[in-house]
Amino acid sequence: MNILVLNAGSSSLKYQVIEMPSQHVKCVGLVERIGMEDAIFNHEINDEKHKEILPILNHEIGLQKIAKTLLDKKIGVLNSVDEIKAVGHRVVHGGSKFSKTVVVTQEVKDNIRDLFDLAPLHNPANLTGIEIAETIFTSAKQIAIFDTSFHQTMPKEAYQYAIPNKYLSTHKIRAYGFHGTSHKYVSEKAIEYLGEEKSKNIITIHLGNGCSMSAIKNGKSIENSLGFGPMNGLIMGTRSGDIDQSVIFFLMKKLNKSVEEVNNLLQKESGMQGLTGFSDLREISEKSAQGNQDCKNALNLAGYRIRKYIGSYAAILNGLDAIVFTAGIGENSAIMRQLACENLDFLGIDLDETKNEIRSKDIREIQKSISKVKILIIPTNEEIEIAKQSYQLIK
Repeated sequence: MNILVLNAGSSSLKYQVIEMPSQHVKCVGLVERIGMEDAIFNHEINDEKHKEILPILNHEIGLQKIAKTLLDKKIGVLNSVDEIKAVGHRVVHGGSKFSKTVVVTQEVKDNIRDLFDLAPLHNPANLTGIEIAETIFTSAKQIAIFDTSFHQTMPKEAYQYAIPNKYLSTHKIRAYGFHGTSHKYVSEKAIEYLGEEKSKNIITIHLGNGCSMSAIKNGKSIENSLGFGPMNGLIMGTRSGDIDQSVIFFLMKKLNKSVEEVNNLLQKESGMQGLTGFSDLREISEKSAQGNQDCKNALNLAGYRIRKYIGSYAAILNGLDAIVFTAGIGENSAIMRQLACENLDFLGIDLDETKNEIRSKDIREIQKSISKVKILIIPTNEEIEIAKQSYQLIK
């Protein structure tokens, strides 16, 4: 069975065609800079890479380009769009309505639309991807996989905020957690790698442009650093992470910022971007090594925040067997992993700096032999996880 996995961002479309249940990846691709005359289209099949620069002014044109490429006689993998039996869509926010993967209906789309305000950078694009895919892959089932679903096992003491109860019961204001597809995938890989007896208490650390951490007990999420929306917790590429609510009131009352201006400030102008003028960690790391103090300070702040959460999560787990680094930064940034593990020997976390520098696409351990806690790097594969959940639902 061929499953097309789509991850629609505000200006991008990631895709893979995956044959299930073998999990064979037939092709991968990415459309970047949607809305521009010089959009970038990347397509890879059998390790052969194809790149085009062309005008792609909206998501519909982007998805039509993807469909046309999938049918191409030279670099395509399909004879007909009808060979796609399901399209699995990543949807960031599922609110309290979606605790599992679902077949898309009009009601599901309406509910995704209702959550736009909670994930304004993600849910609108996710819904756009669904609506366009429905018009192109007409015989396929459209499947929605929610980032929040994995965290529905969080206990009430983890998800409820200390505000009047009516806001939870009536308005569903609570912590939901995000990056669930990634946290689920790597935690299951860690349990498989370590064995159930040695993986009862795990902290998964997803570090990309968006960042989050999860406390995993016996394979279940009991805490996630992101909350009502994907803004708080760790320092991210353009998002501030944790901030005192008083700062928001000060910005609005004293500096006359509007709600929209504050929202834009905290979502798009803060984090590493706000601290350094750059959002790409590779550039920040290079400039830090060259002596840029703002970049050095930003890395220290980000590392401190991760360590703070590791300590907190070790406490609520009442023990720690392993920590797992994943996603673009978690898998590839030795300096970020080093800063995240600094001065944690009291918790039994001892990083081996030589092992930390080794690059590999495989699961690997980077702790010293004396470390009581395993430190793992596990490459995430949200697309495979989305394909697995789509296949299981329609099988």
